[in-house]
Amino acid sequence: MCSNCRAFITTSDKVCPYCDFKVAARAVDARTPADALGGLIPHAHFTTVVILLINAGLYLAGYFSGNNSLAELGAKYGPLIREGEWWRLITAGFLHGGLFHIAMNSWVLFDLGAQTEEQYGTSRFLVFYVATTITGFYASMLWAPNTPSVGSSAGIFGLIGAMIALGVRSQSSYGAATKRFYIQWAVYGLVMGVIFPYTDNAAHLGGLAGGFALAYLAGTPKLARPATETFWKIAAGAAVALTIAAFAMMSRGLLAGAQQ
Repeated sequence: MCSNCRAFITTSDKVCPYCDFKVAARAVDARTPADALGGLIPHAHFTTVVILLINAGLYLAGYFSGNNSLAELGAKYGPLIREGEWWRLITAGFLHGGLFHIAMNSWVLFDLGAQTEEQYGTSRFLVFYVATTITGFYASMLWAPNTPSVGSSAGIFGLIGAMIALGVRSQSSYGAATKRFYIQWAVYGLVMGVIFPYTDNAAHLGGLAGGFALAYLAGTPKLARPATETFWKIAAGAAVALTIAAFAMMSRGLLAGAQQ
């Protein structure tokens, strides 16, 4: 179906014969290239696996270095963020407080990340994850500024919010089922946050709200024009660059502390 005039066209048409609109690649072709590493990592999980590897690497680095201070490593900590260490709103989302913490978050993110990327594409997925990590820990900073907090669950709840937005936007039985399923996920996650001590539900709610709002406005690639997709590719590059800058500033802070 032509995304401009909604006329039915063939899969071989590069330009719509009815409105002369340039047809983008099919969503299935754009989203399912060959698996990475000879099939060891399915493409649907590739970006998510990269995030999981970063999380695991940082956890192991902190464990073997003997640095158990999350505040020193880059946790969300209100007083330091207000002094200018904004990067903590990002780095906190890649740090974890223990083996159980990172294992649970990794288990959820492995499936949820693939589902979100399949629906929204890699560019939107990256923007959603980084942006909702920021909104989540910003909400946490407002709620409990003096309590350090870490974990990928802010971004995870952001992805849940994005999937709820997908269901809300889709006026179909599939949309209704998607919305219902991920609302249940959100409720279960928030309830677990109440049951388990030291859980940062403010970060969860901040991520959830940010993910829903951003994804609702963003829409999905299959309905977007090429110019819009270019925008999201640029935004994804900016999100990655911002994350790299945050870790660079975190590393600089750690080196400065070690020299004192």
